[in-house]
Amino acid sequence: MTETARRLRGSMTALVTPFREGAFDEAAFRTFVAWQIEQGTHALVPTGTTGESPTLTHAEHDRVVEACIDEAKGRVPVIAGAGSNSTAEAVARARHAERAGADAVLVVTPYYNKPTQDGLYAHFKAVNDAVGIPIIIYNIPPRSVIDMSVETMARLFELKNIAGVKDATAKIDRVSAQRQAMGESFIQLSGEDATALGYNAQGGHGCISVVANVAPRLCADLQEASLSGDFARALQIQDRLFPLQTALFVESNPSPVKYALARLGLMDEAVRLPLVPVSEGTRRIVDAALRHAGLIEG
Repeated sequence: MTETARRLRGSMTALVTPFREGAFDEAAFRTFVAWQIEQGTHALVPTGTTGESPTLTHAEHDRVVEACIDEAKGRVPVIAGAGSNSTAEAVARARHAERAGADAVLVVTPYYNKPTQDGLYAHFKAVNDAVGIPIIIYNIPPRSVIDMSVETMARLFELKNIAGVKDATAKIDRVSAQRQAMGESFIQLSGEDATALGYNAQGGHGCISVVANVAPRLCADLQEASLSGDFARALQIQDRLFPLQTALFVESNPSPVKYALARLGLMDEAVRLPLVPVSEGTRRIVDAALRHAGLIEG
């Protein structure tokens, strides 16, 4: 395992991409990245699903990655989203991320075209062969329809750059199954905020978190407590965060989290079509969760 891979632990924010008047708001994004680091976030993950990567142009995608790396200045690792259901496109985005100085890339299982397990292997091997930085597999059956098997993951882990998984299956037993198949050095990151504490208890190493956009200090504290074995402290924090962990998914991510960030005065809540701003009912749910977490008054 490389030194970079050893740093991929703890609370990693799946960063939103702020927009203003329809364009990428780089100034707001840079301010947001700096705030995340100040609040204790352990790593940054731009241009994933939460970053609205499906509706970013190639130029915007690359610029978001570049701005994140430049603003982070090596203080925390940057894991750049580089996934696509086109293998050639995934390779291109991963190569750009490496050239820009990313510490690792996050590559989603191809969505919509539903490859077989052999197809998944070939897709990730092509990315592996094209770059020289760690690759985190993003396994998210609810969005991509397909589920990478533990057996396929174990085959991939034999390759030089495959370092771990962001697991959004919400199947806690996968941690143990993957730990048995790949060993402790395979980096296992939860992709589900509400089950991240249990994920770590099973042997996980951290969480690529949506909630950390809004509550980076609390999410970092939860990860630090659980990874050090202080589960009593971690559970106290979990109780504060749980309403947020559900409220931010009442409507399609990232619309609720962008509303929450607007409530905190950190950026505009604008999202790109086909996403739309959240309803009044969802705003009330998010407000209540922010109050429960102690992030707003009233």
